[in-house]
Amino acid sequence: MTFRKGIGFDTCSLCPLCPSVSTMGDSFIIAIDFGTAYSGYAFSITSRKEETDPYVKYWGEEVGLETPKAPTCILFDKHEEFVSFGYVAKETYLSKKGQEARDLYFFNCFKMKITRNLKIKAANGKEMTALKVFTEALRFLKDDALKHIAINTEGKEFTASDFTWVLTVPAIWDHSAKQFMREAATQAGIVPKGNSDQLVIALEPEAASVFCKRLPSDGFIAENRGEDKLDQSPGTQYIIVDCGGGTIDITVHEVLERGALKELHKASGNDNGGQNVDRKFKEFLREIFCDGVWEEYQKKYPSEVQRMMNDFTGFKKKDKDFEITCSLNLGTVAQKKQDIERFLEKVQGVSWNEGSIRICKQKLRSFFEESLWGITKSVRQLLSKDFKIEYILLVGGFAESEILRRHITEEFMDNCKVLCPFRPQEAILKGAVQFGRNPSVIASRKSAFTYGVAISQRFNESIHRADKKFTNKEGTFCVDLFMNLVKADEDVGWNETRKHILNPLESDQTQVNFTFYQTKRQNVKYVDERGVEKIGSFVVSSPNTTRGLQRKIELEIRFGYTEMTATGTDKETGIKQTIELDFMRI
Repeated sequence: MTFRKGIGFDTCSLCPLCPSVSTMGDSFIIAIDFGTAYSGYAFSITSRKEETDPYVKYWGEEVGLETPKAPTCILFDKHEEFVSFGYVAKETYLSKKGQEARDLYFFNCFKMKITRNLKIKAANGKEMTALKVFTEALRFLKDDALKHIAINTEGKEFTASDFTWVLTVPAIWDHSAKQFMREAATQAGIVPKGNSDQLVIALEPEAASVFCKRLPSDGFIAENRGEDKLDQSPGTQYIIVDCGGGTIDITVHEVLERGALKELHKASGNDNGGQNVDRKFKEFLREIFCDGVWEEYQKKYPSEVQRMMNDFTGFKKKDKDFEITCSLNLGTVAQKKQDIERFLEKVQGVSWNEGSIRICKQKLRSFFEESLWGITKSVRQLLSKDFKIEYILLVGGFAESEILRRHITEEFMDNCKVLCPFRPQEAILKGAVQFGRNPSVIASRKSAFTYGVAISQRFNESIHRADKKFTNKEGTFCVDLFMNLVKADEDVGWNETRKHILNPLESDQTQVNFTFYQTKRQNVKYVDERGVEKIGSFVVSSPNTTRGLQRKIELEIRFGYTEMTATGTDKETGIKQTIELDFMRI
């Protein structure tokens, strides 16, 4: 028999937990892909049994475009009230000049910054809390989705509670970031607090994998000899490289019987997504317009800088020379130092062309070098492991780049087939809807951390630290022992729960405390060791003390659904306490 300060350990079991279909939203699914650079949504209002292609909302009509996502841009007025999102926000901001522009809060590509109390900078240098910015962006996408669905269903009105919502996040994000998104979604009115079953957090490369496994051969860009599709035979292994605006997410899947997927390697990656190419371009402009010219221009005319970056977003999809138009204001600021043409004279790869900066494709490729190196390194590391990889799938908006696709194909075509769907931006959106309809398609994942709960045992001086010795009327115990709930890199089944029976530490105690921890280490003995972090706690009432130390408290941990919940139940009275473990770092 083992114990802890408040609880003790008796027996353990492993079992599946399968919620009723009704809790998953039998027919109505809305998936929001909230990306660093672009965001959008897709939905399905057909029966779960029907094979159907999810409907994707297209954006940009007001600016003459038609894209499956809108720019992740949000605009607030000077009173910090929401104004607009996406193309409308960008165009509204770009139309403002001088002080009028500086009064506005314009946020662009802000998804990388995620902690509860963090403040993020707008284009004018002013700050707002990240949680408010994310919440208002999600609120807009929710409201727009409900309106759009009503228009396409003969005016039938829907509320958020009519749907199961799927929210995508990068696989390399830790639980704190996922919890942040859940909190923002709750504040945005997507789901009521406490009704967590109605919101599914989907990992972006998993969603893309679910989508790509259903594509025919003509659904992929023909860059690897052109006749291939993803083999669905059990045992097929492939790497998914989700090339987003902010992150590069890489994971490995194996096809199981009946088409389910197993994660073979926990997600890896980096923050060298498409935004990194944008940063390199901006650094290049700063290098050209030196002596403080670029800094002054950026401060005085932020909307013009944003327009320049907007143009570059289109140019970086191609592998060819391009021209960036220089505004009259940039010329005026530059003229304080010297003629604008003089700034270009000693810079390789650029030239002046009647009011525009002409940049050659070799220089454009140089902006990609860091990102391509990071992707290549990560993929090579996976290929060096004991897997039998047959395919590399490239998905995400950054995969629209000809430079990126060609580089990955040339690097790895001798190892495996490289596939990219025709609309790589839509892969995650549509796959997220399909995942919402059938979350069990991801049969198991690798745990990114070792998770545990603090317990106590009868003290044994031969194995326990002297400073952990604790004595009460029941005897002498060792406190603060780390009891494993799951180990890092261990397979955890979809929606799997693990149950443990624990006991009070004192015969007359009426409150039993549970404290949970995480660490990247696989072998930990005490909860205060290096690298161990507290992630949550709760108290379970146990008012009937008749059975003393023999009372049983059942601890049930729910893993594998991309998040974790813990439930403690006093078996004598049936009193329960449930907590979504708090991974948020203040």
